[in-house]
Amino acid sequence: MSEVYADRRVRLRDRCAAAGSPAALVSRPANVRYLAGGSPPGAVLLLGPDEDVLVCPTTPGGDPAEGRLDELLRQSVLPPAGGDPAVTAVDLARKAGADALAVEEHHLTVARHRAMSSIAPKLRLADLGGAVEQLRIVKDEDEIACLRIAAEIADQALGELLESILVGRTERHLALELERRLVDHGADGAAFATSVGTGPNSGRGGHRPSDRRVEEGDFLSVCLGANYRGYRCEIGRTFVIGTTPADWQIELYELVFAAQRAGRESLVPGAGYRDVDRAARQILDGAGHGEAVPPLTGHGVGLEIDEDPQLAPSAMGKLDACVPVTVEPGVHLPGRGGVRIDDTLVVRQEADGGPELLTITTKELLAL
Repeated sequence: MSEVYADRRVRLRDRCAAAGSPAALVSRPANVRYLAGGSPPGAVLLLGPDEDVLVCPTTPGGDPAEGRLDELLRQSVLPPAGGDPAVTAVDLARKAGADALAVEEHHLTVARHRAMSSIAPKLRLADLGGAVEQLRIVKDEDEIACLRIAAEIADQALGELLESILVGRTERHLALELERRLVDHGADGAAFATSVGTGPNSGRGGHRPSDRRVEEGDFLSVCLGANYRGYRCEIGRTFVIGTTPADWQIELYELVFAAQRAGRESLVPGAGYRDVDRAARQILDGAGHGEAVPPLTGHGVGLEIDEDPQLAPSAMGKLDACVPVTVEPGVHLPGRGGVRIDDTLVVRQEADGGPELLTITTKELLAL
């Protein structure tokens, strides 16, 4: 894996050099992990003119949740009360002869940026922008393998929950049980806070589980994800509890399912981000639910659960092969509830079988 991380750093260094910066400082944890293999708390990565250095406030503890650091990457551990690793890294760049340093301004506080400028006033600090995030969009097969395992874990946890008795249990209890099951099946933890919504809470994106109890006839919507070796997937499903679905529930479910299928089928290399969103959104808009539709149809996943690309009406850009994304349209009707169907897929060439579905729990409207 050292070669993989070294190659990523070379690509970033080349991009920075083309923009006039012989060195770069990466401070955002997910970006540090992408380039160094791990991200110990507080660590920053300096891509220097001569060598790359991971500057850490304390000795890395080897926690698997922090990743496995590139063994060939030099580490510099600050002494106790040794100050800010980012400031130290700027000083290292200055001593190495760099005249400019690209930094992640979107991750730095004003105070930290000022401290970095003060340690080397003659060193020009340029904005690295989202350069690392852009490199992260297309995944290699090792990254996709981690996402595939994360999806399998999430499917297992959800499948086991569906086999249990649900009536009378609270949203909060079900969410905690799902997160426990994720860990039981090998996840490092939940990819994000698990959402469970029942009755009038169902179908709401990002709903925080409450003490409302599951009742017969409810819609039950669940959204969860597993974190495996730093890579995060997402799955969302909606069910009916304890009885045959009502006509309005069937109608709404079939509508959202059709929108989700249209979004999935539009995941081809070269498709515009906004085109994927439009494929799903126009079905829901046409049925009169435009105001009840979330602001985006999906997003990229990887070392973070919400990363580029964004599948939204105003999003610019086109999909490449080997880009994992979610497709998660939904409709929430205030006071009644709603439906959300969410899958993680990998964009593939048609010759390779088209979009690869990672989350495979049934999307049939089940009465549990």
